[in-house]
Amino acid sequence: MASLNCEFWRDKRVLLTGHTGFKGAWLAVWLTELGAKVHGFSLAPVGDENLYQILKTPLISDVHADLRAYEEISKFVTRVKPEIVFHLAAQALVRQSYKDPLETIDTNVMGTANLLSALRECPDLQTVLVVTSDKVYDNSAAYLSGGDHIFRESNAVGGRDPYSASKGMQELVTRSFFDSYFASKNIPVSTARAGNVIGGGDWAEDRLMTDVIAAIKNGGTVSLRNPLATRPWQHVLEPLSGYLLFAQSLQRGATDCRALNFGPDGSHNVSHVVETLLKCWGLDSGWTQDGDPGPQEAKTLTLDSSLASTEIGWRPHLSLEETLTWVAGWFKALYSDQNMTEFTVNQINTFQNRMGGE
Repeated sequence: MASLNCEFWRDKRVLLTGHTGFKGAWLAVWLTELGAKVHGFSLAPVGDENLYQILKTPLISDVHADLRAYEEISKFVTRVKPEIVFHLAAQALVRQSYKDPLETIDTNVMGTANLLSALRECPDLQTVLVVTSDKVYDNSAAYLSGGDHIFRESNAVGGRDPYSASKGMQELVTRSFFDSYFASKNIPVSTARAGNVIGGGDWAEDRLMTDVIAAIKNGGTVSLRNPLATRPWQHVLEPLSGYLLFAQSLQRGATDCRALNFGPDGSHNVSHVVETLLKCWGLDSGWTQDGDPGPQEAKTLTLDSSLASTEIGWRPHLSLEETLTWVAGWFKALYSDQNMTEFTVNQINTFQNRMGGE
């Protein structure tokens, strides 16, 4: 299996969009621990509880601005002159996309186009990785039948809801910019598609872990909208390790893949995830079903990540129970006033040791 090369990342100028979000905050810490010079571009953190503010990661520069403002991202790229770019900034909530589809499409599609356009004349650019979603795939059959659908990178992209459509369009925009501007310069521009990500420090609205942790903290009952919905749940460090390995392999010419899936070995339904988390927390299992199932979503999503294994040597390292034990441990540490930067770095180091190191 592949491992992270610390020498590769040391002193690399990395532009990370979305660094104030859940996945972005974790990736900012990991890149910093690897010795990269991280420059963050993102909207200001939202809410009283925010992982980015808790961790206080010392970035080289930290700009709070909107990717939809082309002049802002263009000035930032000109100043930073990044070598590697991770694009994570997005409107990432399905229910929010139903409430405001134009914002979702504008952010996810035009935000990506603005970034890629700004990067066209970047003199030191070596690699760009655009993070999309497992929901990029045309999932019509899953809506109609609720059957098992294992998606591979060769499957068509699509989208029956505004969020999924925006991520599918993001894939098309990324590919068009690569073919039109970056391929001739031998600069790889690829996309990463990850399954449902969970971990310490996620307080985004309408997320499963947000609702469950809030119920545990407040001594309430966990209420589930779709207890039988099945998703490829994985700890946040699993796909982030894939993003790092993918970017590492792209720059070294070890792969020329334009897209890779990053998902766990299997999918699990919501009720099983919640019952397992409660058990890991040391609580009796139990939940009630919400009368409002929310907007229509596919019943089952499963990713085939075998191409990531073949091309870059990536594989998942944590079982579902280990993942939920890590999630419970993180929040318990937070609520007992531990040093969360230190605790988060320890989880990253433990995970990286499982991967192996050079």
